[in-house]
Amino acid sequence: MEALWALAERFEAARADDPALAGAGMDDMLRLVPGQRAVCRGHIDGRPCVWRIFLDGHDTAAAREWAELQRIWPEMNKGPFRVVEPLYFSPEHGMIAVQEIEGKPLFKLLWKAPPRKRAQWLDPAAQWLRQYTESSESWQEAGHIGWLQRAERAARKQPFEELRKLETAILSELGRLALQIDGIEWRVAISHGDFHPNNLIACGGTLTGIDTGGSARMPIYKDIARFLMHMGRRGMIPSGHMYLGVDRVGLETFAERFAMSGTERLVIMPFMLGIEALLRVETPALSDSRIRRARRMSAALLEDLRAL
Repeated sequence: MEALWALAERFEAARADDPALAGAGMDDMLRLVPGQRAVCRGHIDGRPCVWRIFLDGHDTAAAREWAELQRIWPEMNKGPFRVVEPLYFSPEHGMIAVQEIEGKPLFKLLWKAPPRKRAQWLDPAAQWLRQYTESSESWQEAGHIGWLQRAERAARKQPFEELRKLETAILSELGRLALQIDGIEWRVAISHGDFHPNNLIACGGTLTGIDTGGSARMPIYKDIARFLMHMGRRGMIPSGHMYLGVDRVGLETFAERFAMSGTERLVIMPFMLGIEALLRVETPALSDSRIRRARRMSAALLEDLRAL
């Protein structure tokens, strides 16, 4: 309740400062990340919207997200692959309004879909990401060591002993792959930054991306790994065929859409899947079933890394 009152006061302060908000309103809260941001449903200029309100100390994040929406909106505002329309930005109050869209988050849709129909969503997801990254893509010297160091730090926080043993072995395999990446270039682009299936909203034949606040220039493989590993560690394998702990058909589909070379497919993608597996540390609050699925994913990943 204190958080709701604080948000309401902040919204009213913005309304008092900006006549453009005279007819705007804030309704129910959708999500609160303490100390970072709140996401609320509301309206502006007679249109339903989603308010993203950045909390104290995170005003620069609001500016970055708005700038990215302004960049990508002209490229992805029509057709089957889109982003949400940016509607309003208050830099003084750290508030962004984007259109509220109809549809279902893709991950929830996958769980409800009959198993035989789940894999049909893999190629559209790959096409959405390809369209997002293509205009900003370039090649640069691989910065794999930094990613490996981040994974090592994250692995030290793993609270579950069986997972910790698996991750120690995975780190060893990633070190071996890192030697093969030394001295080569990999592809980078302005990427989504948090590309998991629930950040794609499906409505008919349209996929709309949301929550682009983590967008930054990074290896294209990171978003692909995030998407596939998010499903893999939760036991979602749409095609029914697993490889490297994730959906084999999904991995092949992304590789084809991005026209990956042999080195990208056989060295860099396995490396980045391992990195993503370690960066997302399980917490004691997770259910036993989630931990069991994570163990199965890690064990499958390790087995296939060793076989490379």
